[in-house]
Amino acid sequence: MYAVDAPPVTSAAILRFLRVTLHVGFAVLLAVGIVRLLMEPIGRPGRYLFLVLSLVLAATYVVGTVAEKRFSTGSLQRNPRRWAVLWLALITVMWAVLMFGSVEFSWLVFPLFFLHLHLLPRWAGITMVLLMTAGVVFAQWLSSGSDFPPLPVVVGPVFGMAFSVATSKAYRLLYQEGEIQRQAADELRRTRAALAATQHESGVLAERARLAREIHDTLAQGFSSIILVSRAARRSLASGDLESTGESLAMVEATAAENLAEARNFVRGLTSPALAETSLVESLSRLCTQTQREAATRGGSLRCSFRLDGEPIDLPQPYKVTLLRAAQASLANVWLHAKASSAVVSLAFLGTEVTLDVYDDGRGFEPEKLADTVAGRADGSGFGLRSLRERVEAQGGTLAIESAPGEGTVVAIRLPLDESLRALQGDRNG
Repeated sequence: MYAVDAPPVTSAAILRFLRVTLHVGFAVLLAVGIVRLLMEPIGRPGRYLFLVLSLVLAATYVVGTVAEKRFSTGSLQRNPRRWAVLWLALITVMWAVLMFGSVEFSWLVFPLFFLHLHLLPRWAGITMVLLMTAGVVFAQWLSSGSDFPPLPVVVGPVFGMAFSVATSKAYRLLYQEGEIQRQAADELRRTRAALAATQHESGVLAERARLAREIHDTLAQGFSSIILVSRAARRSLASGDLESTGESLAMVEATAAENLAEARNFVRGLTSPALAETSLVESLSRLCTQTQREAATRGGSLRCSFRLDGEPIDLPQPYKVTLLRAAQASLANVWLHAKASSAVVSLAFLGTEVTLDVYDDGRGFEPEKLADTVAGRADGSGFGLRSLRERVEAQGGTLAIESAPGEGTVVAIRLPLDESLRALQGDRNG
């Protein structure tokens, strides 16, 4: 048969055992005193008075111990500790009266030693122990009828006193250790609860940031496109150009359908529909064609082209989404703000990294002034570049913006490729 490891014995378990032993010892010694009292002659003076007093002592002791137990388990709200000294004084006085009425009750002094040393301050407890020891010695000396206290009468109580002091010290050390463990456990539970709350809050904030980026880079831009194309359709309709109006309405319908697909994928927690059935290269090429067509629908002359450098490899899905969203956000800024005539989206696989550059020949701006609007504008716009930077940095990449008034803009993104992806690229090139 295999030996089964016993559960570890804790200080709390040892303390419970000592308390139970103390109460059982008090009950047994009190019962012995009562039995010896009942065995005495019926005509003994005070016999029934001492019997009643012993029963009152038993009841008082039980009331105190039960109250302490109920408070420790939480069933009693008020702490009985403030009545402990009064309770201890009552049972000590009753014990002293019983001891001088019948010496058989003197042995109750041993559990009383522990109570005094535990409930009273150290100096007061030891003082009471010495006084009770002297009382026991004196009571047993009177009972013996000797001229001098016999040696056993002195040695027994003194030895019991010394043993009680030593055991009480060990009990105090165990009690302090138990309190330290309880406080440490409470602190650990509070720390775990605080950590769980912090992690939950961080998760909520991260999810909000993710949704904000997704909505800005897809739905918000789609709605902006719908508004601009709708205005162009209204102008074409007002001028009687039904062909242009039809093209604008077709563009509105296509953009709304894409936005609907994006919204449904948000609900399902899926990736971009543009990457569901096509590669990143095809998606970027189609994005350029769509951007140029939207610009033409609004009456603009933006030419948008796509360029690929290097041999494409299968990128992780977060990389694909990041690069596609970056191109969408950059081109949206081009036709919304840059007033450019041409734009170029360049995707390059360079061995150690994959890069995406979006160039336009628009009016440009001063990049150092971006910090003034990085938190977004009052109307909810101005979130794009901050969202794009957070998305790129989340993948361990970098975002750089080069621009100057009248000289166009370049948005450059760099994402690192790990060893496995580079090995795959080398195999394909080989």
